[in-house]
Amino acid sequence: MSATWQGVHRLGVAFSGGVDSSVLLAAAVRSLGPDRVLAIIGVSPSLAADEYAGALSTASFIGAEIIEVMTAEGDNDAYRRNGPDRCFHCKDELFTRIDHEILERHGLDAVAYGENADDVKRPDRPGSKAAVAHHVLHPLADAGLDKAAVRRLARSWRLPCADKPAAPCLASRIPHFEEVTPEKLAQIDQAESALRRLGLVDLRVRHHGDIARIELPADDLVRAASDPLRRYIRQAVLAAGFRYAVVDLGGMMSGAFTLTVLDHHA
Repeated sequence: MSATWQGVHRLGVAFSGGVDSSVLLAAAVRSLGPDRVLAIIGVSPSLAADEYAGALSTASFIGAEIIEVMTAEGDNDAYRRNGPDRCFHCKDELFTRIDHEILERHGLDAVAYGENADDVKRPDRPGSKAAVAHHVLHPLADAGLDKAAVRRLARSWRLPCADKPAAPCLASRIPHFEEVTPEKLAQIDQAESALRRLGLVDLRVRHHGDIARIELPADDLVRAASDPLRRYIRQAVLAAGFRYAVVDLGGMMSGAFTLTVLDHHA
């Protein structure tokens, strides 16, 4: 990635605390030095509280300064409508805020984000179009680093997020064309946080009105359906405001909502 930093005096990294943006941030700090790198986290109702706390901890471990940017994608009708392009509007809001409010104030001459080589091949990543429109760099993808390579780097640098499961924003739990609202996002966040405290590390709580459809890895399905964990899961989900707790036997399905819509229109 050394070619990426040529001509860059001070770099901003769009930072979520996930393994991709964490490896990018660590690589930038190692190459440029901590005084020339700024981690930028977008904060809105779509950011889970656990993810926010984890991002702050990881940035501190790496030794990077981090700032928060309040984003208002929820004010955008196109975002709330929740079509397959929802991620474009979210990323466009973040990169617009960085462009207008951050670059000059912090003396940044470039911004980068954690798109990897696998992400480039996926059809369900509309946020990448926003990055291109705002001239945001993607050093991991440029270096040909796929997810497996990024994980290896994270482990070799002993980053606390090295084995962290992927954690898309909370809005991804709402089926396309059903409105994204702060109330739904808060329900999802409360339910997922409670389930993680029960020891379910990798999960999604999909919002289907009164029904919380819980996706878990196959290895967790049997114990999730067995007492006492079954009772605790139901209690946690109902406490978040749902009426029904359903464990999906299909297991984890990353990008399922978007890929289903794209396949339908193919």
